[in-house]
Amino acid sequence: MKLLTAVLVLLIVGLQYRAWFSDDGWFAAQALNERLERQQRRAELQRQRNRLLAAEVLALKEGHAAVEARARTDLGMIREGEVFYILAEEPAPGHSREPPGTAPGLER
Repeated sequence: MKLLTAVLVLLIVGLQYRAWFSDDGWFAAQALNERLERQQRRAELQRQRNRLLAAEVLALKEGHAAVEARARTDLGMIREGEVFYILAEEPAPGHSREPPGTAPGLER
């Protein structure tokens, strides 16, 4: 009877080991599920990016407003008759507007 119990226990342990730790066991299935979720998130991001690019292509094909906006932002172009202004930011407290090496108190 003890031998039969020992054989059954070994059989159950062997089957449990295989169910949990083999290449097609529970831990492997969880790892595959995690990979699948990562790939699905990545695919969704790619779908969103493709939709944005398709909308941009359509806008560039259909009108001049998109082309003009792209020329203004990417190339810094302006229309004829417009005036282009560059606004300088205020310096942070404690910083002077003088170029390096010409701050007050420095002698040459």
